[in-house]
Amino acid sequence: MATPRKPIISGNWKMNHNHFEAIQCVQKLHYRLDVDDHENVDVSVHPPFTDIRSIQTVIESDKMKILIGAQNCYFEQKGAFTGEVSAPMLAKLNVTHVIVGHSERREIFGETDEDVNKKVKAVLGNEMTPILCCGETLEEREAGRAEAKVEGQILAGLAGVTKAHVASMVIAYEPIWAIGTGRTATSEDAQNMCAFIRGVVAEACGAEQAEAVRIQYGGSVKPGNIAELMAQPDIDGALVGGASLEADEFAAIVQYRNH
Repeated sequence: MATPRKPIISGNWKMNHNHFEAIQCVQKLHYRLDVDDHENVDVSVHPPFTDIRSIQTVIESDKMKILIGAQNCYFEQKGAFTGEVSAPMLAKLNVTHVIVGHSERREIFGETDEDVNKKVKAVLGNEMTPILCCGETLEEREAGRAEAKVEGQILAGLAGVTKAHVASMVIAYEPIWAIGTGRTATSEDAQNMCAFIRGVVAEACGAEQAEAVRIQYGGSVKPGNIAELMAQPDIDGALVGGASLEADEFAAIVQYRNH
């Protein structure tokens, strides 16, 4: 019998919250969550880079169980890359999870599948966990290309990654048409794609790795739809955008078992 996958719910704050607001948000979230919540669900917050040190200090001084995440990193270890932040820098701040290949990075900043693969390897090489993002546009979905797009992103992102590392990773399926639009994939749509992703991992890396990898759904996740999404067999968590900026709302998502 396979070990059940522990759900992971991650808050992607994007370009929101200065470090004062970040401290308040994390403290409020901490007070809203209890021991059982953390035993049942891994919770990570992914603030802007300027907030991470402040959040690290608060989390460690108050012995909070919240995991520190980042939204991105560069794939080189160091060097003349003005404005970039490396994986070793994040690791020194006790970051545990790094979002890699978010659709906004791909669509707005032109990150390629090759860039994303290098970042996955940089994060793993510094003993952190990548949250590898994939997802299709509305145009791609309506043209029947959703699975091909997602499969291509997964295979490219995992290229050259060891099987042991694949098993430890998180993959986030975020249909681009559902991010920040208020539109959510139905739980059936989300489950179908997450099951497809697990199948792609199984074929490329092995059944054991596919069984172990955690797959999140992201795209307008809210307290009102989280329980239905989490009831699906291949959805192991959520990558939450706007709803993670308010501690009460994010806590309600983490506590989906109470809904």
